[in-house]
This record gives sequence, structure tokens and C-alpha cells, in this order.
Amino acid sequence: MLVVVSACSPETPPAPPSPTVSVANPLLKNVVDWDEYIGHFEAPQSVELRARVTGQVTQILFRDGQDVQEGQPLFVIDPQPYKAELDQARATVESAEATRENAILIEARSTILEAKNTVSKEKLEADQTRLRTATAALHAAQAALETAELNYNWTTVRAPVSGRVSSRRVSIGDHVQAGSTMLTTVVSLDPLWFVFDGAESFYLKYLRQAQQGQRQSSRDFENPIDIRLSDETSFSHRGKMVFVDNAIDIDSGTIQAHAVVDNHDHFLTPGMFGRARLLGSGSYRAMLVPDEAIITKQSLKEVLVLARDDTVTKRTVELGPEVLGLRAVKGGLASTDLVILDHLTQLKPGMKVAPHRTAIEPRNAGAGPAMPPVNAPEPYAATASDEH
Repeated sequence: MLVVVSACSPETPPAPPSPTVSVANPLLKNVVDWDEYIGHFEAPQSVELRARVTGQVTQILFRDGQDVQEGQPLFVIDPQPYKAELDQARATVESAEATRENAILIEARSTILEAKNTVSKEKLEADQTRLRTATAALHAAQAALETAELNYNWTTVRAPVSGRVSSRRVSIGDHVQAGSTMLTTVVSLDPLWFVFDGAESFYLKYLRQAQQGQRQSSRDFENPIDIRLSDETSFSHRGKMVFVDNAIDIDSGTIQAHAVVDNHDHFLTPGMFGRARLLGSGSYRAMLVPDEAIITKQSLKEVLVLARDDTVTKRTVELGPEVLGLRAVKGGLASTDLVILDHLTQLKPGMKVAPHRTAIEPRNAGAGPAMPPVNAPEPYAATASDEH
């Protein structure tokens, strides 16, 4: 009977094995933050080219949309009337020079004779007055000659800057008016400005960093800026900050700034939009973990770490930007912590696990999908610095 009862009594099932999880210390890197902005390219010089003399257009010497060099002829306004005025002005100068030379001789002779009491003092004073009058007439003639030369030179309208010309606004035979008729526009292309508006919160952040010696102000230092166009996935265009405005716009709460960008191949065009990342911090030591190791609970961000007795515990962390395809952790985690990397949905605090040690490796941040467009500046990413 004892044998039978013993054989029929239920046995206690063995405890399930502890789940095996991968754990690793955070990857430590020196990084710098970048802040992202939406902006557009502008030409430092954009010129409305207007006629400076009145007359008829006789030649157009460019193709619409052509790249031009400073001083290159673009239009010719009938030069014949101005050539005639120039010739007349030169003749007037020659006449005034002859009159003055004669007045010099007379004044010199009167000076000698007056010293010998041969002519009166009144005669000498009259000759001196005549010389001064002749000198003034010569100066007036020379000024008129300069004006005539300017007008004649202005009949050839030249590119004021190197860059790209727009379409012609007049045709051959049109009558243009000095100072009012616009002929075309010319914009400079190399370098270009990248213009954007920065939020007041970012501006304050930069001021605080400058006060604390963490990052130099773009008002005083050419901080680097990287730009990518709408069809690009990498920030391949490099620039440097050269301007921060002197006031914040009270309506938008932003301040305007611009960077200068080399454009030797003239690929970039004024008016083109782009996304820029501006140096947003000094170099600092960051702990990096994969995004999939982070648990989101409403506004809280948590990671699971391994306790000394191989049990699960959780930490609330403060996250930073993306770096090398990983997520920077700015607070709540120690570099010696072992972060649990997988099976997060199956784990609870206090649960016993079987840890498998591994290492966190950098990832190719450019392999993922393109970032969605944004309408306002926002913290974007960070990059590893050269410091170790």
C-alpha cells in the first residue's frame, strides 16, 4: 500500500531556468552635440542692374542665366551722343588750358613791370584776377570732362560682381532711362550665405555655454556648420558661422544668423533650401546604448541593468542625441553598469537572469531611413570627437 500511494502522489515540477540575456557596459565616447536648423542659401550680393545713362539699347552681350565675371560687358547703350559730348568737353579743357597759360604769362610780366614802377598796381591786380578766373574755368572744364568720360563709359553696362546674370529685361532698340530702367539682375555665387532663424532657447543655451567656456559664441568665433540639401542623406556641405543678428524678433522669438559656404563649382543656388547642423556644445564624455535597450513609459525613459546577484533592476535615464547610430545617455546610468540589451518585454525588476557578456559596437548612422522634415529648430544629433 505504501508503494502504491507513493507512486500515485504528484511531484513538484522543477523551476524554469533563468532566461539568458545579453548585457554590456555602455560604450564611452567623447562627443559634441549638433543642433539642427532649416534655412536657405542667399547671395551675399544681389544687384539690380539699372541704366546710368539715357539712350537706346544697341547691343546685348550675354546669354540669359549665364555665369559672368566682374567687369564683363552686358549691354551697350548708344554711345554716339556721349562720344560727342566727350569730344566737346576735351576741346573745352584745351581752350581753358590755353587761356590760363596766357593769363600766367601776362601776370608774370605785370609782376616784373610793377616792380620797376612801369605799370600800376591796379593793372597787376587785374591780371592776377584774370589768372585766377582762368584757373577756375580750367577746373570747371576738367570736371565737365570727367562727367563726360563717366557718361561715355556708362554706355557699356558691365557686371558689377562675378556671379550669374538673370534674364534680360529690355530688348535691342528699347529706350532706357537713367536711374530707372532695370536691365537685369546679377547675384554672386561664391561664396554663398546659409541664412536661418534660431530659437531664443537655443540662443540662450549658446550664451550660457560661452559664459562657462564650453563653446565659443558664433558672434565672435567661426563655429562649424554642416548642411545637406533636400535630396541628400549626408551633411556634405561645410560652412562657418560669420553673423548673428543684434536683436531677437519679438514676434517670432527667433534671431537671424548666417554662415558662409564655399561654392566653387556653383552647384548651390540662391534660394535653395537646406537642413543644417550647427555645433551645439563643447566636447563631453557620453555613454552610448542602442535605442532598442531603452523602454519608454510616457515621458519616462528607462533601461534595465543587471544587479550584483544577477537580478534585473531598472534605471530612469536622461537621453541625449544620436551618436554613431546609438543613443547618448546623459544621466541616470554609470559607465560600470551592465545594460540588458534584449528580451526586455519578458523581464521584470527582481527577476533572476543568466547574463551573457557582450560589447556595444558603433553602428552606421547613415544606413537608416532619411530623417523626416521638421518645421522648427530641434536638437538633432551628435558626433564623436577626435579626443579620447
